Amino acid sequence: MSTLIKGNPWVWVVVQDPGGDEQFLGQHDEEKDESFIPMFLEKEDASECLNHLMRDERKKYEVQAIQYEHLSCDAAKHGFRLFLLSSAGEILEKITP
Repeated sequence: MSTLIKGNPWVWVVVQDPGGDEQFLGQHDEEKDESFIPMFLEKEDASECLNHLMRDERKKYEVQAIQYEHLSCDAAKHGFRLFLLSSAGEILEKITP
């Protein structure tokens, strides 16, 4: 269980192809062979960290809010962990949904 996220708050994620074939921007740590979805407690943190995330420059990205429980269920269904990140991309917490 998360120590920083209590209840079912809104968190911020990066969405790839908003308004089209939307999906959460996932990341993969090659060294640890971990796939994860970065999430943030503040919109500004997500916007600032976007430059630190691996992404396809040809695609459009948008920071959006989602309820934690919805994100957690979707991540678990697709085999992703959730990493709570700071604006600088530092891992604050790793969550296995």
